[in-house]
Amino acid sequence: MRLLFDENLSPHLVDKLAANYPGTLHVRSVGLRGKEDVAIWEYARQNDLVIVSKDNDFRQLSFLKGPPPKVVWLSVGNAGTEAIFRLLRDKLPVLEAFVADPDAGLLPLEGAEEV
Repeated sequence: MRLLFDENLSPHLVDKLAANYPGTLHVRSVGLRGKEDVAIWEYARQNDLVIVSKDNDFRQLSFLKGPPPKVVWLSVGNAGTEAIFRLLRDKLPVLEAFVADPDAGLLPLEGAEEV
């Protein structure tokens, strides 16, 4: 399972989570920084990536269009990179089950708000 982090998440998450989520990308590394959400959606769809974002727009796109791509929506408030890293690391089995479910399109993940 490869993730695509939206620009509202730190690009440092790619390296921090490389052992758990190999092949993960950040929108900045694929030339999508500042691009419309639909362009990011299409890139993720074409490249079999799971979008990870705190942006409500991707949650809405998931309802509107359905998968693929799948969306992990982080409801973590102002949590910092370290808290998001721990959340995604600890929820690996949950994400694996989500990706394996052909009917699932959106996975909301909540975490403690840390700054």
